[in-house]
Amino acid sequence: MMGFMYILKCSDGSYYTGSTVNFEIRFHQHQYGKGANYTKKRLPVELIYFEEYSRIDDAFYREKQVQHWSRKKKKALIECKYSDLPVLAKKIWKKGA
Repeated sequence: MMGFMYILKCSDGSYYTGSTVNFEIRFHQHQYGKGANYTKKRLPVELIYFEEYSRIDDAFYREKQVQHWSRKKKKALIECKYSDLPVLAKKIWKKGA
């Protein structure tokens, strides 16, 4: 079963990452406040990125991976700046922190 991982931009500028087997239905749910509680409070939402997978479990795995990324790393993905992703994945340790 096909799957999709997607990123929505909410009205407050935040990002929402999700996955589904039918993006059209899921997006409609988000737009009309019937999706996630997170997006319901931040309408309207706009699709800004998606990936298509041959299996829903792969899309779900990718969703969970991207959800843990920083905003900067998600923005690099959205803007197709793939060479920036490894650098943004590194933890920066501050001396004395």
